Amino acid sequence: MLTQELIKKIRKIEITTNRAVNDVVAGQYHSVFKGRGMAFDEVRPYQPGDDIRVIDWNVSARMNDLYVKQFIEERELTVMLLVDASGSQAFGSRGRFKAELAAEISGLLAFSAIKNNDRVGLIIFTDRVERFVPPKKGAKHVLRVVSEVLAFRPAHRGTDIAAGLEFLSRVTKRKSVTFLISDFLTQGYEQALRVAHRRHDLVPLVLHDPLEKYLPDMGIASFEDAETGEVMLFDTSSKRVRKAVAEQVEQSWEARRHLFKRMKIDSVELSTEKDYVRPLVLFFKRRAARMAR
Repeated sequence: MLTQELIKKIRKIEITTNRAVNDVVAGQYHSVFKGRGMAFDEVRPYQPGDDIRVIDWNVSARMNDLYVKQFIEERELTVMLLVDASGSQAFGSRGRFKAELAAEISGLLAFSAIKNNDRVGLIIFTDRVERFVPPKKGAKHVLRVVSEVLAFRPAHRGTDIAAGLEFLSRVTKRKSVTFLISDFLTQGYEQALRVAHRRHDLVPLVLHDPLEKYLPDMGIASFEDAETGEVMLFDTSSKRVRKAVAEQVEQSWEARRHLFKRMKIDSVELSTEKDYVRPLVLFFKRRAARMAR
């Protein structure tokens, strides 16, 4: 049951994302996601120059003349939101948690989808899939998707991106546009990512918080891993320690970027301290420009 607080949060997301949906995202939405396939439309008489591979031999035999199949591009998309709800998502130092950022992004993408009469589905995962909402159309369904992300309380704290991607392949038989929303603070998902990328139009949306990289100077401080419960002590007053942490985090980010680049996967990095609409808008524009060449 929706609480008043949850209804207010959903309404806030709807209002916040409305302008971006109308002005930019929805306007370029279909143009940047190609390769959805072709749907059979009708048959027509064969004309010189037609590809013989599209001849409909059954109809041709019945009509005693050559006919070819005509196809139209499938305009209906299935958009899947694959959302990481592990322990590390309950972290944020600059106004919002990563989980809240994930909910707002999900709202923007879901409302964009219904603007184009597309179906939207949701998979929420930790170290296993914990919630699945099959793709459907309509404003009522999108409100359910957004409320599910906002209200979700995970039963587990770990992360297994591969489990989420493998579940996607089992429940989604046709090609979908899949937004993988995670901080990617885990390992072992490369093969599942490669398989999912071959089957779907996969777009990783990488969430991060400044405090993950830049430790403040606050003396000896303990930090608990939100997923394992492990507690570590750092002397944050030491510039050397702060620099070492920043370099280690940057190395892991660069390794992830290199992985995406090697697999030719488009991705977007989003921060809890910054506006998320502009980076997504730039992503849509860059991709649309590249595909128009």
